[in-house]
Parts: sequence; structure tokens; C-alpha cells
Amino acid sequence: MEHPARIGNGLLAALPPADFGMLVPHLRKVSLERDAVLVRSGDPIDQIYFPESGTIAFIMEMPNGQTVATAVVGNEGAVGLLTALGPSLSPLTAVVRVAGTSLQISPARFHAAFNRSGAIRHAVQTHARALLAQVQHVAACNALHSVEARMARWLLHIHDRVDGDILPLTQEALSELLGVRRTTVTHVVRKLRTSRAIRSNRRSLIEIDRPRLEAAACECYEVMRRRIDRIISPEEIKAGTHAPPAHKKTSRVRDPLLARLDEAHRETRTHGVTSRRLRGH
Repeated sequence: MEHPARIGNGLLAALPPADFGMLVPHLRKVSLERDAVLVRSGDPIDQIYFPESGTIAFIMEMPNGQTVATAVVGNEGAVGLLTALGPSLSPLTAVVRVAGTSLQISPARFHAAFNRSGAIRHAVQTHARALLAQVQHVAACNALHSVEARMARWLLHIHDRVDGDILPLTQEALSELLGVRRTTVTHVVRKLRTSRAIRSNRRSLIEIDRPRLEAAACECYEVMRRRIDRIISPEEIKAGTHAPPAHKKTSRVRDPLLARLDEAHRETRTHGVTSRRLRGH
């Protein structure tokens, strides 16, 4: 495995070599195929993913089959880190929206390193703060802003995490992100094309004009980007790399921020989803 500075995931790259070395023997690189479900709401989290490329959406699935995205993550974050607190069920469904690659580790191996490394614990706290900030702001945006502005915001979030201006997103995927019917997606895509924020939409490919798309998005995009960029900056992550090791008697004590995120997720968790794909609208 490479030195952490050459790893494509920001959380892992910020770790000191000695702390990263605790994870190296247990990490393996995997491909993330588009539309793959990494974990489903209510299922045990049996793998932790540190994406190096691509984009993963956290999806809330309602009992009636409707869906809405609560956050997206790319190579700045991870999927499944709540298991650092101990074995747990996934509060959300994690779906690959843009294909890529990831480093993967079992929760048990990661938890052992988490207990030994202050730097790893700090990285988990940093990820939790960023994810919580995104979830909170998305909830407010969903309640206050138009579908057109929200679609522009999601496209910008995904564009931030991929190379190039072409996004491989189907109308079904957009419907699941926004929590609206496909007919609504068709209408909104047409409006964005008319304003030339989207230059083309063919074969499930969306080519964007970023300046025009930023003009179509609500102010939430820029506010969220600045807020999360501050949280996940390399300087912020590295600020905790000299934290003392955990004491054996306190290794089970939850960080208050992580406990808050876990509680928020439990309150919104849904049950009984068994299909291999998210249901469309």
C-alpha cells in the first residue's frame, strides 16, 4: 500500500504514516460500479469504504417507496464510519451514483485501529461534522427551495467530486436524489436546458455549464461548500493527529458529536427495504 500522502482519499491521506500503517494491512482496493448499493438502510454495516474517486449518495427510503438524498460523499469522506462506535445498523442506504474506486476495510479492523489512534479518532470526528452539516443543510434546503434550484445544487455537489463536465446521471437517479416523480425531473431538466445550464441530456449523460448552473442553484450550494471545506480541510484533519491514545477503560465512550449524528440517523431510519434496487417514482 502507498504512503498516505499518495492515497486518493482525503481522510486517509491526512493521517500520519504510523497511524495509517495500522490500517494498511487490512485495506483493499475495490471498484464502485454505478448504481451499486453498498449498504441498505437497516442492514448491518459489514464494510467501511474510503472512496478515491466517484460519488456515493446517502438515500432515505420511505415505507411507501419514495426516496430522497440526504448527502453525497466522494474522496473527501467515507461510508460506514459510524461503526467506529461499535457494531451498528445502517441508518441510510448508500448508492454509488458515479462509478469509481475505493479502499475498503472491515469494521472490526478499523475499530481496533480507532481505539489505538488519536489521529484516526479525529478523522472520524471530522467526517461526522462534515456529514452532519450536509444533512442539516439539505433538510432546510428541501423545505425552502424550488426543485429546479435543488437539482442545480445536487449537480454541482456531484460535479465537485468528478472529473470533467459530463455527469452520468439517469432521470431515475435524479428522481431519487430529489424525492420527486420522473415527470417533475423531465420538466426541471427542460428548464435547465432552456437556460443552457445543461448543454445536453442524452444517453443518461448530463453535460453542465458550471457558471450557468451556479446561477440556477440556491445559495445553499455555496454556503454548504464553504462550510464543509472548512471542516474537511487538510489542516483541520491534521490538527488532531497528535491526540493521545485511548485508554482501555474509556474506549467505549462515544464522542458527543458522533453520538449526536448517530441519534439523528436513528430517528429517521426506515425499515423493511429488501429489494436490490431503489424503487422509482
